[in-house]
Amino acid sequence: MQPTTQPRPAKHPVRRRSRSVGAFGTTLAIAILLATLFTAWTPDSLFTTNLSEQLRLILTPQSGQNSFVSTPRPQLRIGIVAGHSGNDSGAVCRDATGDITLTEADMNLKIATLVQQKLNAQGFQVDLLNEFDTRLNGYRAVALVSIHNDSCDFINDQATGFKVSAALNTRDANRASRLTACLVDRYQYATSLTFHSGSITADMREYHAFSEIDPNTIAGIIETGFLNLDREILTTHTDQVADGIVKGILCFVNNENVEPTPAPTP
Repeated sequence: MQPTTQPRPAKHPVRRRSRSVGAFGTTLAIAILLATLFTAWTPDSLFTTNLSEQLRLILTPQSGQNSFVSTPRPQLRIGIVAGHSGNDSGAVCRDATGDITLTEADMNLKIATLVQQKLNAQGFQVDLLNEFDTRLNGYRAVALVSIHNDSCDFINDQATGFKVSAALNTRDANRASRLTACLVDRYQYATSLTFHSGSITADMREYHAFSEIDPNTIAGIIETGFLNLDREILTTHTDQVADGIVKGILCFVNNENVEPTPAPTP
């Protein structure tokens, strides 16, 4: 008597079932896509638009549909002080009759406002601050720059150019050096004015805001020119002056290459 041979069970019944379901799903998806495609076609579009274009329109997410939306980076805060603003006039320029023709406070504010606008356009959050602004107490930002100008009086032929200084007793001398170096380099390039490294005063190195702000805020002060010999560039090319300051701040914030400016000796 021959032994009864039992039929062998299928080796992978589950896989075959899954594969057939997958094939059916794929076929169904293609059928739906083609049905949508031919529904989207009208007699006119059949002759005016090719197949690839119809597919692009169908597969491209439209407004209102779920799509990836990038999250904007948080804004960096920068403080700009308009020197003497809200407090006093600063240097006063008078004509031969004694009438006031220009004040340092007005010039500082004009430059500072342009700097604020230009940095805002770059995506920064910029605070325009007065000379003795209450917001300076503990002020925290990636950088703070105070804008001033020098005397209206004629001193000598060398009284032209700009000055830049950081705090004498800053917590982070390296970063403060980078900020001043960036301001010097970019401002000089933008304006072609001379940097007066030897005439930086104690009033600049010990500027009051330096001791009021948060110690982690890197700060500097710039005197953009003399209101006597440099008056033309300051008043008629103010945008150029502001651009030099902006590029100096961007150099610092973006860690651009520049030679460090030696720290002034007391």
